[in-house]
Amino acid sequence: MPAYDSARSSWHLVRTDYSDQETWVAVLGSVLQETEEGFRADLEVVEDRGFDGFGVAQVRAVITEDYEYSFILAADKITMTATDHPLLVIDLFDESGRSFRAVPLAIQAIENNLSIANMSFFEFADHVDPDGVFRDFPPDP
Repeated sequence: MPAYDSARSSWHLVRTDYSDQETWVAVLGSVLQETEEGFRADLEVVEDRGFDGFGVAQVRAVITEDYEYSFILAADKITMTATDHPLLVIDLFDESGRSFRAVPLAIQAIENNLSIANMSFFEFADHVDPDGVFRDFPPDP
């Protein structure tokens, strides 16, 4: 079973579905592009067919104790097949195993804010749309 190398300087985006290469390339392009505000997601992409078909529990099971990040991203079957291609954002420590989905263009803000502890996992997870996907925070009234 694959394991993560914790000696990296970025979050990991683990591909767990290999059914649609064209969609994967499009999702990855969206996740890695710079936002209008100049933000980029600092991600290391993990493409290892050993992860094919993994769910939240299986991804969490391969995280070693010395993994230095509190969160991990996964591109799974739903990412590849849903219209807006939401990725899984998985909490590994504070609320271990809690997850939510986020559209690719929201990943930059999530990764940036969680990496510097400007925001907490629950602040994103608690603001998902009724379909369980985080797209953005609602506008101020």
